Amino acid sequence: MKVDGGCHCGYISYETEIDPDSVFLCHCTDCQTLSGTAFRTVVPCPENSFELLTGQLKTYIKTGESGAERPQVFCPECGTQIYSTSVGQGPRQFNLRVGTIRQRAELKPGAQYWFRSAQKWVMDLAGVRQIAKG
Repeated sequence: MKVDGGCHCGYISYETEIDPDSVFLCHCTDCQTLSGTAFRTVVPCPENSFELLTGQLKTYIKTGESGAERPQVFCPECGTQIYSTSVGQGPRQFNLRVGTIRQRAELKPGAQYWFRSAQKWVMDLAGVRQIAKG
């Protein structure tokens, strides 16, 4: 599926190809801290299909629990997280942040990773009061 997206301020824009059946949630504590919320919604894309149309991305290297380094790539103007990837040579995968994809309403997670770290209340959201706007 061809998708396009960008950051909140409009400085970054991109397009890429994704498999809509590969969307997942990540509940790891690093994703909770870096996103400022309970989990991240992610979809992978091959590095060679990602085309940056406008702007220049900034990278922060985080070190995970395993010791592996994971570049976190974001807009230097507004801070919107665009994707994470791996270090090193060879073909890489970009884990796009679904919230940056214009077609995000068409995407639904099919898996949840690091569920042992999930906030206990995440499974109870259906019963939480819903306010349409505001």
